[in-house]
Amino acid sequence: MLPSFPELSNHLDGGVPSSIERGAVSSSCSLKKVIQGPVALIGDASGSVDAITGEGLSLSFKQAFALADALESGDLRRYQDEHRRLWRRPAFMADLMLSLDRFPRVRHRSLRALAAKPEIFAALLAAHVEAFSSAGFFFREAVPFGWRVLTARVA
Repeated sequence: MLPSFPELSNHLDGGVPSSIERGAVSSSCSLKKVIQGPVALIGDASGSVDAITGEGLSLSFKQAFALADALESGDLRRYQDEHRRLWRRPAFMADLMLSLDRFPRVRHRSLRALAAKPEIFAALLAAHVEAFSSAGFFFREAVPFGWRVLTARVA
């Protein structure tokens, strides 16, 4: 694919490829409290979800708006409560995605079910970015998807 990106190719000209895998460890971190007196934490300082979710900046922006509302009301406890609520969905999605790595059989069945019904994958993405209600998603997509995973044939 490198020839498709000439600027990158020029930048790497003369570089020697390596067969060594490189990457970073990523993990979730939850804090019990993100406020103490007049101090409030946002973004990664207030806990983080695994990078696999792609939620870092989005979550930070949502936290910033929640903090602004709490500051305007004069009650930082509102931020603490909203922070906890905002953190739930990305943390759940991270756990769900990482469980596919830990359980190869579930991963295989899930991928087969998603391949058979791509609209379920689209719905999962929509749920991940909060494009519709969780309750509606659960009954409309999650239950049928779970059934497909349980009944998928393993090749």
